[in-house]
Amino acid sequence: MDSQSSPPVRSFLLSALILCILGWGGLFALLNYTLPTVGPRWLFFFLGVLALTGTALPAVAYLNRRFPSTPPVSSAVILRQAIEFGVYVSTLAWLQFGRVLNLSLALLLALGLILIEWLLRLRERSQFKP
Repeated sequence: MDSQSSPPVRSFLLSALILCILGWGGLFALLNYTLPTVGPRWLFFFLGVLALTGTALPAVAYLNRRFPSTPPVSSAVILRQAIEFGVYVSTLAWLQFGRVLNLSLALLLALGLILIEWLLRLRERSQFKP
């Protein structure tokens, strides 16, 4: 693998498949076989993060491969971005359960996560590597 490019999408497919099977399969079982008490409700959010992270992982890897950056992203960065997507959508679901979600709050949360990711990438870019 060339050290000047991001990892190929193919290297993330197995982990994305495992996360999708655990997440979506767990959500299916949870929604069909449990009552909405406190424990299954928190399990819903956990399985939602797994399912959405696994679903977003190949797309995030493809976008980072298609639009390269300097320095090239590592596997950890791609996984972090996919986890951020899963946490974002699960947070939106949690806010919707409490009936407090609106468009401006969703956009502010997205803007906050984008800002955090931008600052993390800025920090990686500023590291001195002789």
